Amino acid sequence: MNRIALTLLTTACLAGGFTLSSAHADPRAKCGQEPSAPSIAATDTAHYNASVDKFQAYEKEARAYNSCVAAAAQREEQAISEEARDRIAKIHAVSTGVQQRIAANFSHLSGELTAAGKKLAKH
Repeated sequence: MNRIALTLLTTACLAGGFTLSSAHADPRAKCGQEPSAPSIAATDTAHYNASVDKFQAYEKEARAYNSCVAAAAQREEQAISEEARDRIAKIHAVSTGVQQRIAANFSHLSGELTAAGKKLAKH
């Protein structure tokens, strides 16, 4: 496998797109402009060698950009996870509060009914 084919193969895993549907930041925002893939010209040895150099420069830039986007995405995912955890904790606290109040009401009312039943049974 020649140098271009091997490098193309290893870089293929960088390809892929995604869409954002939340109000959170686009992880690409702080990474600058995505590098553009160069055109390859192999009409002769000089053009081929220049294309290899362009490709290698692109590969370096693309890997750096990809690393930046991946790190930014990780930070954004962590922020979303923490936000979700906080929201879940608040919802859980409300639900637990309701359950505790209802259980206390059942216990209190049951006690009152039991006491009233005993009092009425004496009459």
